[in-house]
Amino acid sequence: MCIIVPLLICLARIIDVSLGTLRIIFLSKGMKILAPILGFFEILIWLLAIGQVMQNLTNVVNYFAYAFGFAIGNYIGIILEEKLAMGKIVVRVITHREASALVDFLRSKDFRVTVVEATGSTGPVHLLYAIIKRSQLSLVTCHIKSFNPPGILHSRGYSLCFWRCLLY
Repeated sequence: MCIIVPLLICLARIIDVSLGTLRIIFLSKGMKILAPILGFFEILIWLLAIGQVMQNLTNVVNYFAYAFGFAIGNYIGIILEEKLAMGKIVVRVITHREASALVDFLRSKDFRVTVVEATGSTGPVHLLYAIIKRSQLSLVTCHIKSFNPPGILHSRGYSLCFWRCLLY
């Protein structure tokens, strides 16, 4: 039994699904040139893979190679998205401690920070909001934890559409 065709089908699916994941990310970020280029190669590779499956309908191994390539392609696409860490996120910190030292430190590192005085379930708290690049999250988290170990830290991403609505 020839294993080369199923391996090529699996590899093609890994590549095309990974490209599809990146294409959707780039599309959501408004990258009007890169997304269609990736889409072209994604579909071209998919056509080659599905063509091999359709030419060999009696070979069940091709079905499994196709499905396995799809699953691995999703996994690799997620890893690629995490490594790219594109876009911006909002980091929220809730602390019972005095926050001025943390705010000054973050601002000295060129992070934009907004502070809100509030009342939590156990008394007064400081809410800190910072908009940062996703690639800087671990750096900011380390700084926040060094100043405020018992505080609550939460981050959330926003799409390009949301930011355009805010800006106009």
